[in-house]
Amino acid sequence: MPAIDSAVVPFLNRMLAQEAWPRQRLLPFAGQTATIEGGPLRVTLTVDQNGLFTTAAPETPADVTISFASDAPFKILSDPGSAFAAARLTGAANFAEALAFVFRNLRWDYEGDLAGVIGDIPARRLTRFLSDTADRHRSAIRRLGANLTEYATEESGVLAACRDIAQFCAAVDLLRDDVARFEKRLAKLNA
Repeated sequence: MPAIDSAVVPFLNRMLAQEAWPRQRLLPFAGQTATIEGGPLRVTLTVDQNGLFTTAAPETPADVTISFASDAPFKILSDPGSAFAAARLTGAANFAEALAFVFRNLRWDYEGDLAGVIGDIPARRLTRFLSDTADRHRSAIRRLGANLTEYATEESGVLAACRDIAQFCAAVDLLRDDVARFEKRLAKLNA
């Protein structure tokens, strides 16, 4: 999918160009190719002599293949750590480790990029607004989940409360112990 490659490569290179460490980490692997697969998406990249990515030539064999689960694009947006932890790496171990380290630690300075377009102060205010909004939405979702759980356990009785399950388990354990003692007494009487 050349259209995806042409969109992903400049974005990754933009992030790589913001700091020196990722390019230095990739520089020893110049000329090697990586394929990143996730659901219907497939991107093939080659590391160039500057430690940046280029679109790989068609039919270039991959030295490393990184396979993500089909829900990885959504996980990357919500919890990048879990998406990368679930990725499967195959191929050259050193190159795979370097790519995994770079992708795990690479951060997009979207505020800096936005500041180049609209200015420093508006960019800072907009990113704080977006961050606060995202925090409020996450908090609201957590509260909604807690409220639904409380309703399901306390009001509607659809689910059993943790304390009720613990009491039931304790009662079952007590009954098991009583039955074991009773069996021993019966065994003594029959002997």
